[in-house]
Amino acid sequence: MRLTILDIDNWREIGTTLSQNKTRTFLTGFGIFWGTAILALLIGGGDGLKHFMSRNFEGFATNVGAIFPGKTSKSFAGFNKGMPLELNIKDVADIRLAIPEIDCSSAVNTLRCNALYGQNKSAVQITGVEEQYSELFAPIIYEGRFINGADNAEARKVCVLGLDVSRDLFGSGSPLGREVDLNGIYYKVVGVVGQTSEVQIGAKMDQSVFIPYNSMRLSYNLGKKVDFFMMALKQGYAPGDYEYILRRIISNNHPVAPDDKAAFFFFDISEQFKMVDNLFAGITFLSLFVGIGTLLSGIIGVGNIMWIIVRERTHEIGIRRALGAKPRDIITQILSESMVLTVIGGMAGITLAVAILGGAEVLTAGPGGTLGFQLSFSQATGILSTFLVLGTAAGIIPALKAMNIKPIEALNDK
Repeated sequence: MRLTILDIDNWREIGTTLSQNKTRTFLTGFGIFWGTAILALLIGGGDGLKHFMSRNFEGFATNVGAIFPGKTSKSFAGFNKGMPLELNIKDVADIRLAIPEIDCSSAVNTLRCNALYGQNKSAVQITGVEEQYSELFAPIIYEGRFINGADNAEARKVCVLGLDVSRDLFGSGSPLGREVDLNGIYYKVVGVVGQTSEVQIGAKMDQSVFIPYNSMRLSYNLGKKVDFFMMALKQGYAPGDYEYILRRIISNNHPVAPDDKAAFFFFDISEQFKMVDNLFAGITFLSLFVGIGTLLSGIIGVGNIMWIIVRERTHEIGIRRALGAKPRDIITQILSESMVLTVIGGMAGITLAVAILGGAEVLTAGPGGTLGFQLSFSQATGILSTFLVLGTAAGIIPALKAMNIKPIEALNDK
């Protein structure tokens, strides 16, 4: 009766073969395990890291430019250098007229003071803004509303409290409809807001009190003064492209040389967002590079262990061929060993990565929710499938070598 390879329990042989090469098998399996874990962590953690960094900019328009007055560094039109520049509402009006691409903007004035309600006091920054300020810094509105166009046009005595200010003055109660003393002037509370992003100019929204811009000018005798001006351009336009126009406008309205960079400071905040995007592009490239490296190292390890197994089992393969094992049975046996090694190492690596990502997800969870440190099922199966395909491919050449072993040569092999 003819015996074949099918008479033997293949899976039991796989385990026996691998156990006979414990050290090499362990090192190869560990390489696959570690490579899979790193690749899974890079993929699963990439989005979480991006969300973690992007959370600092949430609620803030990405296409913003801001103008802050400075001091002249050059003598011009009979004025000595070192003269402080003071922006005014004419500058703001001229800028809006000269740049129709402005999507939203606001003149801003600030003042430090104590907010009072009864016996309660809170050190705050009063911020006078126009109605479109909420489009530049999108606030979290906990109660009521933000400053609107009518408030500013009519210079109403209304205010919006930051969340921390509201708690200092009113505790857990609602401040809506109450009047707050700001430097001797009373304002009716119409809203409570908080800040989503980490970007701040002066104080955070939570520690500020917002009043209409015109109310602030009239109440505190600021005349036509503007502390700084912010604008967001329409999609497709960059604030930095309009810096020359801004400098010409300021030069026309003030005794400032058009090329005097120190007269006012122009910040193109969109450039900061581009830097962040470039950073993520670099991280993605680095992740890809490291992932491919770990992938190749694991696959090379599989190929090497399969070569060693075939060489050490040359005599055994010859006997099995002599007993009737077909070439495809030998190939199946070698490839099965490669697949088992890859699957076990790959699943262990993915399990470790999922556990680490889950821990990171819990630790970084905040009021805004989780950050997405997680590996989806499709990503996990994709990683495992990739390792399995390449691991199997790495065993093909050793398997073909084993298939071509002639029984008589194998039996004579020492």
